[in-house]
Amino acid sequence: MEIRRLERLTGNPTHFWGMTGYHTDKIFVVSAIEVGTSFEFSLREKNQPYTKNWEISSKDIEELNTVIDQGHSFGAFYEEELVGWAICEYREWNNSLFIQHLLISEAFRGQNAGRMLIKSINRRARELQCRIVETETQNTNYPAIRFYRKAGFAITGINTKRYTDSTETALFMSFEVL
Repeated sequence: MEIRRLERLTGNPTHFWGMTGYHTDKIFVVSAIEVGTSFEFSLREKNQPYTKNWEISSKDIEELNTVIDQGHSFGAFYEEELVGWAICEYREWNNSLFIQHLLISEAFRGQNAGRMLIKSINRRARELQCRIVETETQNTNYPAIRFYRKAGFAITGINTKRYTDSTETALFMSFEVL
C-alpha cells in the first residue's frame, strides 16, 4: 500500500469499491440539554444496528475534484490502483485542514490504509502550519468515530439539525496539530 498526493479523478473508482457506506451494531445517542444560558450535550453508546450506504455520482466527483485541485488530498494505492482517499480542504479563515471525505474500498478496510492517510494529512497540516485538522461524521457512524478517536481526534461540537434524518446528529472532531 502506498499513500501519495491525489490527482484529479478522471472517473469514479467507487463503483468497484463495494459498500461506500457503513454498517454497525452500535451507535452513539446524542442528548442535548439547554437550561437558561447553559448548554450541555452527552454521548452514550447504544446497541442498535444501523446501515448507511450512498452512491457517489459524477456530480459528486466534480465537486471532489474542486477540492482535490487545492493539492491537499491523498490517495491510497495498491498495485497502482486507487483503493481509498482522503479529500481535504485547506481553510485559511481558521487555519485548518478539513477532511471533507475519507473513504476506503471495502476490500481494504482494516488494513491500515485509513491510518496511513491520517498520518499523511497530519504531516501536510504541519507543513501548512495549520493549528488543527477537522472532520465531521454522524453519531451513527460508530466505526468512523472509533477510528478518529484512536487517531487522536476529539469530539469538539455537534449539530442536531444538520441532517433531515432525525436519527443522525453531526459530530465535529478535531486533532490539534501545533
